[in-house]
Amino acid sequence: MPERGDDLLAARAGEGDEGAFEVLVRRHSATLLSLATRLLGSRADAEDAVQEAFVSAWRRLPDFRGDAAFSTWMYRIVTNRCLNVLRARRPTQDLAAIPEPPAPEHAASPVRAVEGTAAVEALTVALTGLTPEQRACWVLRELHGLSYSEIAEAVRISEQSVRGRIFRARRYLTEAMGAWR
Repeated sequence: MPERGDDLLAARAGEGDEGAFEVLVRRHSATLLSLATRLLGSRADAEDAVQEAFVSAWRRLPDFRGDAAFSTWMYRIVTNRCLNVLRARRPTQDLAAIPEPPAPEHAASPVRAVEGTAAVEALTVALTGLTPEQRACWVLRELHGLSYSEIAEAVRISEQSVRGRIFRARRYLTEAMGAWR
């Protein structure tokens, strides 16, 4: 049902209804910020990317035909912004700049908390070994639960290419995280 509501809001926003666009921003900003943070590893960069994506979407809404769901369209815009940032950042990213995830409050023991933090840090480091394109596909699939067809639409490649990128990403991450099995 929210998708149907999104389509109506997007159509109204495309006609200049700022209130409708504001609802779409509120509805999708948290998810898109989460995606961008996972792709970029920096909350500040993610906030910039999402803000730029919404500005771009506002400008392009009159051309939005509704061939895809509004959320898929926004995933595409945010993913492309993040990939552009990652490509410009290459070849390396300072790992010290990646924010440390907050410690879980419900940790059973200090040892478990340390192990959990170390595993997240190891995964964060391992993710930097993926190409930006592989990382985008992996994050959209594994962390955001998008289907292969939704990912293909979001990153504008074939489903087969999505499957290949995710396969290579999983294979690399399995090898990189071998010590954590």
